[in-house]
Amino acid sequence: MYISELFLPEEKSDVIEPTPPGYASEEDDQSTLKLSDMRKTRLTLAQINKLRILNDIRTVEHSQKVKSLAAQYKAPAEDGGGM
Repeated sequence: MYISELFLPEEKSDVIEPTPPGYASEEDDQSTLKLSDMRKTRLTLAQINKLRILNDIRTVEHSQKVKSLAAQYKAPAEDGGGM
């Protein structure tokens, strides 16, 4: 909910507006299947695109994590002046 929605008076209209981004919609319904559901669910192109983007993000985050861990746990530099 937006802060402006709290203070502005509600306008009643017969026009149904699309769901604003960030709100739950019927398209994002992740309900569980029941035993009586016999049909196999099919992924839409939008769902496949979301999965691809999430996988790309996960790959980038993993590579950044590996780089930071390598920098944290690398062997200490050897000093040239010894006893």
